[in-house]
Amino acid sequence: MVRWEPGAPERLQKAALELFATRGFEQTTAAEIAEAVGLTERTFFRHFSDKREALFHGQQVLVDSFLDGVTAAPPSAAPLEVVATALRSASAFFPAERRAHSRLRQSVIDRNPALQERERHKLTTLATTVAAALRARGVDELAATLAAESGVTVFGISFIRWLREDEDRSLADITDEVFAALLKLAGEVPPARR
Repeated sequence: MVRWEPGAPERLQKAALELFATRGFEQTTAAEIAEAVGLTERTFFRHFSDKREALFHGQQVLVDSFLDGVTAAPPSAAPLEVVATALRSASAFFPAERRAHSRLRQSVIDRNPALQERERHKLTTLATTVAAALRARGVDELAATLAAESGVTVFGISFIRWLREDEDRSLADITDEVFAALLKLAGEVPPARR
């Protein structure tokens, strides 16, 4: 009989990531993940609907960190200022000690097109949620969508840079740099129509 231990979801997630990294996502079963931590497959499915969810569980915490940033922004802040506050808030979700885990997780995603699609869907959902939060602050539809999509793009680019093996700056520092580059680019005058 399997002995109950606390932290089953976290243990299952850790085992899943290790197995996905060594065996491959498609080659790993939910039963093998559960067995690796001394649990049953049934217990696995009490915590996760499928093995992808073991990899993507916790998405709501990231969404909430963005929304906390939106809420923390001053009422008079312009849409991009609100997004900058949200990006700083989200960056705190990824301290330096999480980098190795995030690198391993990303390597699993990079090797599987279905997981890449799931990651893109996660970012699209994040942008939609941030845009809704901006609209709730009174930002018009177009500005809210542009600001949210831009912010999520900045986050995605920054996150990939943060994962580089030769990178040791914080995600917040990288995000500030990428966001500044976006603002500089947006400040460029577009070519006249012909």
